[in-house]
Amino acid sequence: MAKGNNVGAFLEITMKINENDRAAAAAVYTKYRQPFLDDIEGAHCKHLLVRGEDVQVLHGFASVADAENYLKSDLFTQDVVVELKPYFQSEPDVRIYSVVG
Repeated sequence: MAKGNNVGAFLEITMKINENDRAAAAAVYTKYRQPFLDDIEGAHCKHLLVRGEDVQVLHGFASVADAENYLKSDLFTQDVVVELKPYFQSEPDVRIYSVVG
């Protein structure tokens, strides 16, 4: 659930997606953004970042544990990944960062 602005961790997922497939991939992002914010424990924010060489989704969480749990959730494994997988040119790069300070 989106609560306040106390982000303690970020999950960054970087995906190589052909430019022609980016609109479809963005539709997946849009479809699952609100369920992520409403239903995932510790979720604070989710942003789509696009540049020439790749696409990133930046997720803000209350804690590293919340980010790790999201990666194991049905919303991520059964919905988001399943719908995005046809657009991947390579395996996504998944990183979790702690917020310091």
